[in-house]
Formats: sequence, C-alpha cells, structure tokens
Amino acid sequence: MDGSCRRHGYSGRTEPRVLVDRLRPHLLSAGEGTIAGKAFSAQLFTDQLRMLNTHLRACDKRLDELLAQHPDTGIFTSFPGIGPVIAATLMSEMGEDRTRFPAAGALLAEAGLAPVTRASGRTRQVRFRYAANRRMRHMIDWRAFTATREDDWSRQIYDTSRAAGQGKYRALRGLGSRWTRVLWRCWTDRTPYDIEIHRKTRQPATT
Repeated sequence: MDGSCRRHGYSGRTEPRVLVDRLRPHLLSAGEGTIAGKAFSAQLFTDQLRMLNTHLRACDKRLDELLAQHPDTGIFTSFPGIGPVIAATLMSEMGEDRTRFPAAGALLAEAGLAPVTRASGRTRQVRFRYAANRRMRHMIDWRAFTATREDDWSRQIYDTSRAAGQGKYRALRGLGSRWTRVLWRCWTDRTPYDIEIHRKTRQPATT
C-alpha cells in the first residue's frame, strides 16, 4: 500500500494503513462463485498488464536506440515539449528530404495547420483544414499542449488566445502553428533550437 501511494503521488497526510482500515468495512460482498470468478479474471488482467508493460519497455528501448542513430534527433529533441515519441513521429512523417517542404507554409498545410480560404464574389470564408496528415497534426497538437506546461512564452500565447474567446483546440493549433514555423526553420538549416535566438525574434503573446 505504501508503494502504491508513492507511485500515485499521494500527499501522505493520512497513513496508508488508516486508509485501508477505512475501506475494509465498506467492501462489497458477493457469493463464493462470483468472488472466485472475479478473482480469476483479475489475475488474467494482471498478467496482461505485466505483459503490456514489458512490451512498452521494449518499444521504448528500441525507440531510444533508433533515435540515437538518426542525424536529426538533436534538432527535434532540442525543443521544449518534444520527447522521444513526438520526435520520432514527426521525424518519420516529415522525412529527411528538405525539398519536400520548401517553405514553412507547405509543412503547415501538410499538418492541417494552414486554414482553407474560400472566396466567391463578396463572400470569403476561412475554414478548418480537414485534409491533412493526421499523425503529424496530432503530434503537433500534443507538443503544443506540453509546451504550455514547460515554456512561459507558450503559456502566454495559449492564455491570451483563450482570453480572446478561442476554444482550447483552436488556441493549441495557433500555438502549434507558431512552433511549427520555428521547427521548419531549424530542420531546414539543420540547427538545434536555441532559446536565446528565439527570444530575440519571436512575436509577443498577442492574438
């Protein structure tokens, strides 16, 4: 019980043994057959979880090995909020051919971050781009979310967008678009992200 509380970040204000004593009087009761069946199922689920955790550790280890061999790893992992999974996904989806995305706008369109503009006569509509590389878009969205927790500028951008009335995902896409432009520049120049250079050139947190 002590180990379980530590793993889940329990504050420790109440002793784990006291918590167990409080739970015992309120346990649900059932027939012997039901208890035996549930216990058997629980054991099977436990075995499955152990196997899954073993496979996840093996995948993580192999991913680290492959990232260590790729020449672009240092570029992607130099950004705040980009870990091994996000880096590997973006690297695999973007590839190594820099001519594939000659401008930042091409990468934004591939990731679904460049809006679609439709005009007819006096009518002009700006719509969400549904046709996109969804794996890339999902990783950029997730990366933008993690950046709001690890980077003050990103948090300011997100909070400003939300205060202006934008929804959660619209605000994350806007932040993701900004960071993707920076990523494209570093990827094109084959240069890791430098926060000092970015501080001198980045736009203020306004919508």
